[in-house]
Amino acid sequence: MAFGGRDIGDRGDVDRARRRLLQTIGIMGGTSLFGGAVGRALAADSVTLPFANGKRAIVTYPQKRPLILMTSRPVQLETPMALFNDGVITANDAFFVRWHLADVPPSIDADQFAIKVHGRVKTPLTLKIADLMKDYEPVEYTAVCQCSGNSRGFFNPRVPGGEWGNGAMGNAVWKGARLKDILDKAGLESDARQVRFNGADQGVVPETPDFIKALDVDLARVPDVIVAYSMNGSPLPLLNGFPVRLIVPGYYATYWVKMLDDIEVINRIDDNFWMAKGYRIPADPCGCMEPGQAGVKTIPINRMTVRSFITSAEDGAKVAGDKALVVKGIAFDGGYGIKRVLFSANGGVTWHEAKLGKDHGRYSFRQWQARFTPKKGRKYALQSMAVNGLGESQRLTPRWNPGGYLRNIVETVHVNAA
Repeated sequence: MAFGGRDIGDRGDVDRARRRLLQTIGIMGGTSLFGGAVGRALAADSVTLPFANGKRAIVTYPQKRPLILMTSRPVQLETPMALFNDGVITANDAFFVRWHLADVPPSIDADQFAIKVHGRVKTPLTLKIADLMKDYEPVEYTAVCQCSGNSRGFFNPRVPGGEWGNGAMGNAVWKGARLKDILDKAGLESDARQVRFNGADQGVVPETPDFIKALDVDLARVPDVIVAYSMNGSPLPLLNGFPVRLIVPGYYATYWVKMLDDIEVINRIDDNFWMAKGYRIPADPCGCMEPGQAGVKTIPINRMTVRSFITSAEDGAKVAGDKALVVKGIAFDGGYGIKRVLFSANGGVTWHEAKLGKDHGRYSFRQWQARFTPKKGRKYALQSMAVNGLGESQRLTPRWNPGGYLRNIVETVHVNAA
C-alpha cells in the first residue's frame, strides 16, 4: 500500500515489521533511561547563540548525542544547526526536545501503556501499543516537527519564553495508526466538536495546568494525523514521546502531544489554559502586532510558516576565495510543499534560482543547493528565500507578536573569502 509517496509493503511485511518493533519496545519498556534522575546531564562544552544572553551548555542526555541545553526542568534541548546539513532526515538522537511539564516519567512499561479513548463517543476504547500495530492499518510519511517558539531568541523587542535559536525543529519518518480510524472505531456522537489530547507528563505542583491540546473534529479526522509508534524506523526516544505521540503534520509541535495516553471527544470548544491562553497569535493574516498594542484579538496558533535555512556555512565563516562554493540548505512550510528556493550572495540585491533536492513529501524538509564563486578579500551576505505551493514566501522584515511565534524572515549568513 502506498501512502504519502512511500510504499509500506504487503500485510506480511507489516506483520514482520510490527513484531520487530514490539520486541524493541519491550526491551526499551523495561529500561529506566534516567536512572531515576530526570534531567541529569553532563555539560561537555558551551555555545553562544547570536542574541543577548545566548550562551548555552552542550549536554548529553540518554538516547541523545550532545545537544544545546535550554533548560533541564522541564527538559528542552536544541539541535545545533550544523547537524541539518547531514541529510534531509534528522536522526533520532539529534532531534530537539521540548517538554512543557517537568514531571516526565523516567521510564515507561510499554506492555502496560494504554491510550484511553472516551467522551462523546459511542464505544469507549482502551488501546495498547500492540493494538495500534495489529488492529489499525499502518501509515508512514516524512514530516517536520517544529516548536512554536523556534527562533524566539531573535525577537526584538524580546519576549518571554524559551529563547531558542533556529534549531528547535527536526524532520523524521513517522509511522503509526490514523487518528481518523481510531475515532471511527469509537464512533463519534452527533454533537462532537473537538478532540482533546493529554500525555503522561505532569506538573510538579498541583496548580500547574495540565498540558492538554485540542483539534477541531474535522482536522482530527484528516487522514494525515496519526498516533505514531515509530520514528525513523525505530521506537521513539523517551524524550520525544515514547511510546506514542500525536503527529499533526504541517502544524506546530504544540499539537504533537507526547506520551499520548488520553483522547477525549468533547461537544464544545476546549477552554483549558493551553488552548484559551497559551499558544495564541494575533488573528490578522500576518499573525503580528505592534509591541504594546492592546485589544488584539487572538486565535490558537496553527499551521507553520514557510522557512529556509543555509546549513553548510555558519555566520562569520571563512571560505576559499576565487573557487566555486556550493551553498546548501533546507526549506519547509505548513504542508503545501516547497516549489522554489531563491539564493542571494549579496544580501538580497540579486537572486538566483537554487536547485531543489529530492521531494520527500509536502510535509518534509526539502534540501536545496546553489553555487557561486566568492572573490578573495570580499565579504558576502548569503540568503535564501523559499516559496511554497501557494506562492507564499518568506518575509523580508521580521514580524512581532508577544508569544515569539511564526518567525520566517529571510535569514542571513555572513562569510569572508580568504
